[in-house]
Amino acid sequence: MQRPAYLAPLVVPVDPVEPERGDPADLYLPDGSDGRSRPAVVLVHGGPVPAGRRPTPRDWPVYRGYGSLLAGRGVVAVTIDHPLHSLDDYPRSATLLHEAVDRAREHPRVDGDRIALWFFSGGGPLSAGWLRDPPSWLRCVALTYPWLGSSVLEPSFRPIDAVEAVGAAAATGVAGAMRANALPIVLTRVGLERPDIAATVAAFVAAAQTAEADLTIIDVPAGQHGFDTLDDTDASRQAVAQAVDHVLVTLRS
Repeated sequence: MQRPAYLAPLVVPVDPVEPERGDPADLYLPDGSDGRSRPAVVLVHGGPVPAGRRPTPRDWPVYRGYGSLLAGRGVVAVTIDHPLHSLDDYPRSATLLHEAVDRAREHPRVDGDRIALWFFSGGGPLSAGWLRDPPSWLRCVALTYPWLGSSVLEPSFRPIDAVEAVGAAAATGVAGAMRANALPIVLTRVGLERPDIAATVAAFVAAAQTAEADLTIIDVPAGQHGFDTLDDTDASRQAVAQAVDHVLVTLRS
């Protein structure tokens, strides 16, 4: 029987780290022999994911792989299960994400002033509110093969609109908007993306460039949606490594 695509492992070899189990989030902790708190990266899965699917996303090999990879690089990784089972579930998922981030920031091993949020695939619309009004402790938003919304979603879940609004306000000198516009964004896009998703990525890039946002783009020309599990190539491994490197720079600056 063929293995489902969502159970494919991360293409980057990692030394597995067993997470500290929580509800609804797991924490992948780096070696803590020095007792220091560390920056954290919250990994936000995509969807919609059928409600009865098991294992749930935080136990998919790809997120366990990213969690272990980040912990091996000296930061805390947080994986969550959020209830994105249909397009109507973005508000519920957003609420749970905020609660999970708040709890993670309070963990004694986490430096609550140095947090990155990393959104994958259909998790992309959940980035909109953070892009529009980022808290001072948010150091980076990363987006990997993201779907970045459509007119069927509420305005609060449209990252393209968020970047456009922030850019327009920043251009008039609004202090809060200028800070939001300076938030580092790390976007990994694939050349073989589905056309409907690719159109949202292109619109987002155009809006970010017009706004002069701090946007870093990592291209995987021969990559497909889910390249980090489906395309076992050196190009895929290099793209994952570049994304991790860029995110870590923002957390350590």
